[in-house]
Amino acid sequence: MVKLEGEFVFHQHENEDELFMVIKGKFKVEYTDKTVEVNEGEIIIVPKGVEHKPVANEEAWIMLFEPVSTINTGNVINEKTKTQLETI
Repeated sequence: MVKLEGEFVFHQHENEDELFMVIKGKFKVEYTDKTVEVNEGEIIIVPKGVEHKPVANEEAWIMLFEPVSTINTGNVINEKTKTQLETI
């Protein structure tokens, strides 16, 4: 589970697909050639190797389905990169 607000970074995951399920609110996934809005109760899958950037104008609660080893910023390492994740 993540709370998303604002813009993330363009990135991709070489080996993992990502499934985003919106629990509360809505957000957009920006690709290099289009933008897809994902509303509460909807799901989107970003295939491995596809560059994308999540954007939420207001706080959105997202359930992510991905391998535990997935780095949140994929092929980009910056101040938003999390190497130690909380688990429940």
